[in-house]
Amino acid sequence: MSKLMASKDLGKSVSVDVLDPLTGEHLLSRSAADARTPASTAKLLTTAAALSALGAHATLPTTALGDGETVYLVGGGDVLLGAGKSDEDAVVGHAGLATLAEQTASALKAAGTTSVTVALDDGLFEGSPMAPGWAQSDVTNGYVAPLYSVEISAGRLKEGNYVPRSKDPGMAAAQVFAKALAHEGIKVARKIPREDPPQASTRLGEVRSASVGDQVEFTLDHSDNTVAEALGRLVAIERGEGATFADTGPAVLAELAEHDVAVEGATLADGSGLSAESRIPVQTLTAVLALAAGDDGTDLRPMLTGMPIAGVSGTLSERFESAAESGSTGLVRAKTGTLSGVSSLAGTLVDADGRYLVFAVMADRVPSTAAAREALDRFANGLVGCGCSDS
Repeated sequence: MSKLMASKDLGKSVSVDVLDPLTGEHLLSRSAADARTPASTAKLLTTAAALSALGAHATLPTTALGDGETVYLVGGGDVLLGAGKSDEDAVVGHAGLATLAEQTASALKAAGTTSVTVALDDGLFEGSPMAPGWAQSDVTNGYVAPLYSVEISAGRLKEGNYVPRSKDPGMAAAQVFAKALAHEGIKVARKIPREDPPQASTRLGEVRSASVGDQVEFTLDHSDNTVAEALGRLVAIERGEGATFADTGPAVLAELAEHDVAVEGATLADGSGLSAESRIPVQTLTAVLALAAGDDGTDLRPMLTGMPIAGVSGTLSERFESAAESGSTGLVRAKTGTLSGVSSLAGTLVDADGRYLVFAVMADRVPSTAAAREALDRFANGLVGCGCSDS
């Protein structure tokens, strides 16, 4: 295993930790306390914190409030809304704006109101909708959407994963809601202001998201940056630590520290790992994975079940494809991480001795992304095959 870690394809800035969560034994450890750029493996910290702070069964409301002839669309943090009717079998579109419009129109008509102005209240998330280290090209290329507390399919402008995102997903959702209200026979003013609803507003309708557990699994399987950011922001709000990007990272780390996860040296510039300004020691990743795998980690299990499966699903569906690595198919579940010059892999596996292990490898000065990915796959495959007895 040491030979695999010395691969030139991983460059000269590499950290690794392999841990038996049952015994607490570190079977292989190299520069484990050195903080490196995590890329998307940072999502493991954010999703674990969300499961801890919010609960796996929690759901997020999107609400319509009424005051006179104004209807307020109030975002509760669900960035996976659907434009159509709610679909209880889906994660994306579990809560649908067409269903909310039906409820709202029914309540308006019962009150004798047939003409309204729709206003948007997406003030749950505060500050800039773009994190430090993000570029506008990240939105154009579909890596992330600006973060608002109400979005349709994480701001996507069409179906697909890496597709262009709306520059203002909150307002885009409000426009869809207004059109749906009009479809229900309510006359809607063309202009949609951003306004806070009065305290005395009446609830006209509400739809609720898929559970936090389901959203965590979706986030990890699809490596969805926008959903990760929303979950991280909700952790900060739940902990009363603020509602901006500056609050997300500290809140996530504080939540994990309460579970005795060592977070010294860790800095999160965002909740998804898209920012290259984040730094995490690899031992923090394995500690979170071990926590989720332990007897006290039942509430964090969706983090483990949401990780892609080698050769089968998500961001690992087209990896571990060589004949030499076929033995890892189905035995490795891991979160990938990729940025320019950065390649990481962290997850769980079952080795040749039948032991369940957690592992993490981070390399943040790789000469070639493709070659680094192959080196990481060889490393994980080696762990599966060797049993780590000679590491």
